[in-house]
Amino acid sequence: MKRILHLISSIQGNESYSYKLSRAIVEKVIEKYPGSTVENVDLNDHEPPHLNPTILQSMFTPVDQLTAEAKESIRYSDAAVAQILAADIIVIGAPLYNYTIPSSLKAWIDHITRAGITFGYSEKGPVGKVLGKKVYLAMASGGVYSEGPGKVNDFVAPYLKAFLGALGMTDLTVFRVEGVKVAGVKEQALEKGIAGIHID
Repeated sequence: MKRILHLISSIQGNESYSYKLSRAIVEKVIEKYPGSTVENVDLNDHEPPHLNPTILQSMFTPVDQLTAEAKESIRYSDAAVAQILAADIIVIGAPLYNYTIPSSLKAWIDHITRAGITFGYSEKGPVGKVLGKKVYLAMASGGVYSEGPGKVNDFVAPYLKAFLGALGMTDLTVFRVEGVKVAGVKEQALEKGIAGIHID
């Protein structure tokens, strides 16, 4: 039995390829670990606020010195951090928009980046504190970015691998539905992507 956090960032709802792929990943995880619980977080329904000076200052203020206003400003951040810390498996739907991730997913990233909580500092630099998690990335794209000339423009998988790895989540597997706008590829893109899912 596992605790699964399913993060949805596409703005296309149920028609989203990244959502269809991430949902299939969650189903495969449940097949392997019957009785697992799933917490679905749609960043479109509960859009993370973009960082501002108040939120940033509150993040670096000791808990016992936070005012009521400051506590409220980081309420979303505290909840997002609690969700990832409680999860055993994290499934992230990440479509490629204009070569990168949706702004809501970037805002979520900013909220889970908490010094002293999700990462710390050592003499050798930052050290991740979110350990023991398995992460599955469900990436969808109109073109093909896993190989060929488009690969240099994939700033989704490399970025999320680097960022999540910096927080300690180094056990990350990427699954893709790609070429959904490419004739001769799109017809089988989703089927191929789902068929390629394997749960460690």
